[in-house]
Amino acid sequence: MSAPPRPGMESLTLVLLRRPAAPTHLTEDESDRIQQAHLDFLDGKRAAGVMAAAGPFRDHDDQVLRGLCVYRTGIDEARKHAAEDPAVRAGLLEAEVITWWFRAGEVRLA
Repeated sequence: MSAPPRPGMESLTLVLLRRPAAPTHLTEDESDRIQQAHLDFLDGKRAAGVMAAAGPFRDHDDQVLRGLCVYRTGIDEARKHAAEDPAVRAGLLEAEVITWWFRAGEVRLA
């Protein structure tokens, strides 16, 4: 994990989910199955305590941006989890993993 940019900061690991330039083409049934597996995967990560929050983006102009996952892990572990996501493995989504620094206490997650 990277060092804080200045004292008094803490971090979370964010995974931006994007639609690839050339997503995998699937039948509607296959797409529905993978979407359900994706949602089940996210629920499992929440239940395991490694993910704090996840959800889709709406009401924006860039349709490539699909969603965000907030992990409670370091960046390397978050990369491993993101790579296991069924939608990422199927080529429907790409995961960009980044560390987000903020002042300690500014963000509270359940």
